[in-house]
Amino acid sequence: MRRIAVRSMPAAGLLGCGLFLVCAAAAGAQDRVVHRIALDGAISPATADYVDTAVARAAAEGAAALIIRLDTPGGLLNSTKTIVKTILAAPIPVIVHVAPSGSSATSAGVFVTMAAHVAAMAPGTTIGAAHPVSGGGEDIAGDMRTKVENYAASFVESIAEKRGRNVEWAVKAVRESVSITESEALDLKVVDVVANDVATLLSRIEGREVDLDGNRVRISFTSADGRAPEIVDIPMTFRQRVLSIVSDPNIAYLLMMAGILGLYMEFSNPGAIFPGVVGVICLLLALLAAQVLPVSSIAVLLLVVGFAFLVAESFLPSFGILGFGGIAAITLGSLFLYTPDSNLFVDRSLIAATVLVFAAIAAAIVLTVLRDRRRRPSTGAEGLIGGHGVTISAVHRAGKVRIHGEIWNATSTNPIEPGRSVRVVRVEGLSLMVEPNQEGEQ
Repeated sequence: MRRIAVRSMPAAGLLGCGLFLVCAAAAGAQDRVVHRIALDGAISPATADYVDTAVARAAAEGAAALIIRLDTPGGLLNSTKTIVKTILAAPIPVIVHVAPSGSSATSAGVFVTMAAHVAAMAPGTTIGAAHPVSGGGEDIAGDMRTKVENYAASFVESIAEKRGRNVEWAVKAVRESVSITESEALDLKVVDVVANDVATLLSRIEGREVDLDGNRVRISFTSADGRAPEIVDIPMTFRQRVLSIVSDPNIAYLLMMAGILGLYMEFSNPGAIFPGVVGVICLLLALLAAQVLPVSSIAVLLLVVGFAFLVAESFLPSFGILGFGGIAAITLGSLFLYTPDSNLFVDRSLIAATVLVFAAIAAAIVLTVLRDRRRRPSTGAEGLIGGHGVTISAVHRAGKVRIHGEIWNATSTNPIEPGRSVRVVRVEGLSLMVEPNQEGEQ
C-alpha cells in the first residue's frame, strides 16, 4: 500500500499542475476577449437597451473592454442620457470608435463619444453639430429652445469635464453646431486616438489608464505570449430589433393608423377577418412603441374619438357630420401625438396622406348613402309603386294583374281589358290600384 501511495504522488502533482495551467490559460483567454457592438442609425430607446445589456454581458463574461462602433445622425435626448449614464457607470472600459470611414458622430453621437473611457475616430469621419432639434429635424422655437439648449450644453460640459476632454469645443458643438474632422478632433483633444481598425485602435491604447468608478485602472489587451485579443460581436436581440423599428416616431404613427384603418374596415364589413387581424397586430405594436415614446394621452384620445366617429358614420349616416368630425379629431391627434417637451413630431406628409385616406373613406360613405336615398325602392310595398305589369283578367272594381312575376288583386278607376299593360299607382293593403300605361310605355 505504501508503495502505491508513493507512486501516486507524482501523478497527483502532474494532475494538479495540469489543472492549474488549464485554469490559467482559461483566465488568460478570458482577459483577451473584447466585446463589440454597432450603433448604426438614430439613437432610440432600443439603442439604449442594447448598450445597457451589452455592458452588463461584457462585465459578466469578464471582457477586457466593450467597443461601441458608432455611426449616428443623432436621436432622442432621453435615450442619449440613458446611454451616457450606462457608460459612465460601466464596470469595464467602454471604447467608442466612430467608424468606418465616412461615418459621423452627429448630435447625440457627440454625447456618447465624449462619455467613453476612450474616444476614437477612424480617418475620414466627423463629429459635432450637437445643437438640439425637434424630432422632425426642425429648429425648436421660443422658450423651449432656450431651455433645451441650456440643458444640453450643461450636460455635455459635465461629461467633457469628467473625461478630461475639450469642454469649450463640446459647448460650442451644442450652441453653435460646429463640426470637425477626426484630425481636428485629435488636435483639440476631443478624442484620444485616430485608428482605422480595431487592431490598430487596441494597440494604440494598450496600457492606457482610465477612470472606472473613481479608480484608475490600466487597460491591457495582449496576452503574455503576445497574441491579439479575440473580438466578440454582440448582436441585438430580436426584441431589441423589433423595438428599434417600432420606436421610430413615424413608424409608430403609421402602425397606429394602420391599426385604426384595419379595425374600421372590419367593423364596416363584419366577417372580413383579415383587416381585423392586421389591425389588432398593428395596434399592439403601436402600444409597444407607446411604452417607450412620450405619447400624449389627450392626442391618443382624439384618435380614438375620431375612429369612433368614423365607425358611427357607417351605421348612423349623418350625411358626413360624424365622418368629417372624425377626420378633424384624427388630424388634431396626429399633430399633437407626442408630448411637447419631447420635441418629437410626426412627419407632416404622413399626416396629410393619412387624413386624405380617411377623408376619402368618409366621402365614399356619404356618397353611398345619398345615392341609396335617391334610388327608388325595389322591394316591399314601396317597390311596387310605379312598377309595370299586365292584366290577367278585366280590371275595374276587381281583377288580377301579374307584376314582378307575382299575381296580385287589382282595382282601377276605369275598366281595363285583359292583356293590357298597366302601372301601379298605389298599394291598398293586399290590392293594387293600377292604371293603363300610355302608348309606348312598357
